[in-house]
Amino acid sequence: MSKDVLLQEIATLLRQLQQSFDAFDEAAAARLGLNRTDLRCLDVVLGAGPLPAGQLSTALKLSPAATTTVIDRLERAGLVSRARDPGNRRLVLVAPTDTAREAEAELFAPVGQAGAQALTRYTYDQLTVILDFLQTVLRVQEEQTARVAALP
Repeated sequence: MSKDVLLQEIATLLRQLQQSFDAFDEAAAARLGLNRTDLRCLDVVLGAGPLPAGQLSTALKLSPAATTTVIDRLERAGLVSRARDPGNRRLVLVAPTDTAREAEAELFAPVGQAGAQALTRYTYDQLTVILDFLQTVLRVQEEQTARVAALP
């Protein structure tokens, strides 16, 4: 197989991978009775929480008002809670609830476990190349996201 054909096959698989991520997120959101924005918010809170609403707004690239609306929905669903920051009583922290942690264990942890298991077939050197590839793909994706966002 030529390098051009190989590169095209990789590009095709990356597109399919993105579609599979979207399909998984859609299924997870449906399972939790959430929309995709709420699921993104929950993912950030699960990964980085507890955190101030302002940081959440920045991470989601939403206005403070829109972020408050998302937090309200997640709070009503029992997936996040708000609490005053003990170190700065002016800040309100958004934290995942036990229900959110249970959903994480049911929906998201198995993905990580299956992925880790699938990677055991690779050598250390191969894993190093895979890591470099993923870092490169992430950088390219972030650059292209910025490019599209800056279009007039």
